[in-house]
Amino acid sequence: MQSSQGGMASGAPQAAEFDHQHRPITAGGFVKSGPIVFQDVAAAAGLTRWHHTAGTPEKRFILEAKGPGVCLLDYDNDGWLDIYLVNGSTFDALAGKASAPHAALFHNNHDGTFTEVTDKAAVANDRWGYGCVVGDYDNDGWPDLYVSNYGKNRLYRNNHDGTFTDVAEKAGVTVGAWSTGATFGDYDGDGRLDLFVAGYIQFDWTNPPMPGMTAIGLDPCQYRGVPVMCGPRGLKGEHDHLFHNNGDGTFTDVSKKLGVDDPSGHYGLGALFADVNGDGKPDLLVANDTSQNYLYINNGNGTFEDKSVESGYALNGGGSEIANMGIAAGDYENNGHLSIVNTDFADDYDVLFQNDGTGTFNDESYSAGLMKPTLPFVGFADGFLDYDNDGWKDLLIVNGHVYPQAEKHPEWGSSYAQRHLLFRNLKNGKFDVVPAVEGTGLAVVSVGRGAAFGDIFNDGKIDVVINNMDGVPVLLRNVNSDHHQWVELKLVGGRKSPRDAVGATVYLQAGGIRQRGDVLSGGSYLSSNDLRVHFGLGDGTDAGTAEIHWPSGAKETIKLPAVNRIYTVTEGNGITGALCDGKPCDWNTAEIKPVKGVPR
Repeated sequence: MQSSQGGMASGAPQAAEFDHQHRPITAGGFVKSGPIVFQDVAAAAGLTRWHHTAGTPEKRFILEAKGPGVCLLDYDNDGWLDIYLVNGSTFDALAGKASAPHAALFHNNHDGTFTEVTDKAAVANDRWGYGCVVGDYDNDGWPDLYVSNYGKNRLYRNNHDGTFTDVAEKAGVTVGAWSTGATFGDYDGDGRLDLFVAGYIQFDWTNPPMPGMTAIGLDPCQYRGVPVMCGPRGLKGEHDHLFHNNGDGTFTDVSKKLGVDDPSGHYGLGALFADVNGDGKPDLLVANDTSQNYLYINNGNGTFEDKSVESGYALNGGGSEIANMGIAAGDYENNGHLSIVNTDFADDYDVLFQNDGTGTFNDESYSAGLMKPTLPFVGFADGFLDYDNDGWKDLLIVNGHVYPQAEKHPEWGSSYAQRHLLFRNLKNGKFDVVPAVEGTGLAVVSVGRGAAFGDIFNDGKIDVVINNMDGVPVLLRNVNSDHHQWVELKLVGGRKSPRDAVGATVYLQAGGIRQRGDVLSGGSYLSSNDLRVHFGLGDGTDAGTAEIHWPSGAKETIKLPAVNRIYTVTEGNGITGALCDGKPCDWNTAEIKPVKGVPR
């Protein structure tokens, strides 16, 4: 997030843009007809009974403006994704003068509706929450949940009975500062998920930074000449933490030892373990607000090498630091390379870091068509998704301003609540904005923050749940009219891999193209997506052949027997289950019988 101390990363503010009804383009520019991709079904699904709260509406302090994240996880292993929404808090709650707002866990009822089970599950997190991430850290086959807070973090261990137990103290992962993005990944290849937690700002809520204080150089905090909250620039950054999984329920902080503790005190937000150079080892990306990004390349021996600047990921193509917030990772070119999109503040563009396959990045935002459309928006969450199942990954960016003052200053050409941007992949390295049709999900305006992407309704279409500042969630159900085919893979790791296969990569050869999908924990903005790997197949009726690169280093090739199925694939045992129309398939049907993988 930018402030007056740093100014805009690309220089002077851009010219304000308005639509024909004189609305800022960030809250307007709708069309009356066109393709309808999403509908907001949050109310019908039962999600809008819950409300996010963070401080006061005025947002006098930066603590009130960040977060919240959202996680998708099948916590009861019934084959359907449930939703966890992080909540904030208030200064009265921190002082013990009021009860704290609570997070929410919504159970998927398999019929398009959800039931809140927060109290029963014991995951209310009565602290000032920011992000969450999903991973089976104890390899028991049940997803666990880590929640990052201002103050002590929580590690909710899944008890297998619909409840969780906070074991963060015992595990040694509370941190106790201001934590933001988190990500699970097996960086040392021992078959157990380790945990990285980004730190944001060293913030004392009893003595918060105010304009004119020495801590920020005695200058007033302003945006376009208007007084606003202070930070992040001018404030002291918080350090990052990497926790090694000891295999006994505890973790050891190895951040300083491995050189990933952020001694410079950058303002960490997004974090993601992902293999960017194709060597089968998870590298570590950290999106830093108004400061250089980090890219730590995994050496394969339990250590990392800082390649942030050398790789081209530290700065945008103009050599500038930007207000990095969200991280999307995906092979949008279908060339086997995992490229990255980082979201950014208004008056600067969201950056597409195109990967050449070696972990070296080039800023292709302009040529790909992302630069101009994203300039007026304040971007937070983002994710690659094949919304039309044509076999090519599209991109959704969730937006929302941080300064409520935008509503009182129409000359900014901006708005506090903003619409979100969907970019269609044109299959030539370029994207085109999908028009926002009035009355549809793309025309929803909200103060967006975290978002999680996944097949929430088990119908083969990727949906998006958005957690908003001081508001109710948005659930963008994918209602695109295409009738394209698809397949999804739920991977189960073997003895030498994490049980939930985080870190696995799948290459699917089908319909004349080779797609890549990765099992990633974290990313977007302080959120965690569906761990199942999804592939659109276009009009093809051949489900193709999946080449699975397991975290253990093993490789397995499986001919998928039928389209429009969610297959469970267990390392070394091939297909061990499948869902058809959201229900277990009939294994007596020849076309969906179990298929043994072929090791390579």
